[in-house]
Parts: sequence; structure tokens; C-alpha cells
Amino acid sequence: MNTDKIYAQSIANEYSAKKTSKVVALKKLDHRVKLPANIFTYTFGIFASLILGIGMCLCMQVIGNTSTAMFVLGVILGIIGIAGISTNYIIYKKILQSRKNKYASDILLLAKEIEEGE
Repeated sequence: MNTDKIYAQSIANEYSAKKTSKVVALKKLDHRVKLPANIFTYTFGIFASLILGIGMCLCMQVIGNTSTAMFVLGVILGIIGIAGISTNYIIYKKILQSRKNKYASDILLLAKEIEEGE
């Protein structure tokens, strides 16, 4: 067995131009559609959860002074946080649907080419 030849072929394969398959292109396109919606959802969800947590801490007097104003501020922040968490999924679905509509023709065309090629 000629190991030098195998080693040379593996290095040559590493530097040769790679032809991307249509399935890989379809996966990349699918990823391009879903990534912005996922990034927004995680970021907005974390932010809304932190707002809710700050509101809870103010209500339970873990942070801030023991005045009624801080309690009311905590309740208001808690309600804002709950509203943000509750609407996060709805906003995610809207963003995802918008992105799907934008890229639908490209994805369907590429999927049809893959089906016909097999």
C-alpha cells in the first residue's frame, strides 16, 4: 500500500474546488430563512425575562428600597416583562412567515430541481 499516494490525494482533495450539491444549497437557504427569526426570538425573550426578573426583585424588595413606589415600579416592570414573553412567539411566527414568503420561490425551485435530478 502506497501511503504517500494516499496522503497526496487527501491533500489535493483538501485544496481542490468543491462543488456544492443542491441539497447543501437548499439547507443553507433554509438556514438563511430561519436564522434572523431565531436570533430575534432568543434576544427578545432574554430581554423580556430580565425585565420580568427585575420587576419581581423590586416587588419582593430584594433590590431597591422598601417604598411603595418601588413596589409599584416592580409590578409595572413585571407586567411589561410578562407581555414581552407572551408576545415573543407571535412575533417569531410573523418574522418566520415573512422570511418564508420572501424565499419561497427560490426554495421551491431548488427543491423541484433536486426531485427531478434523482
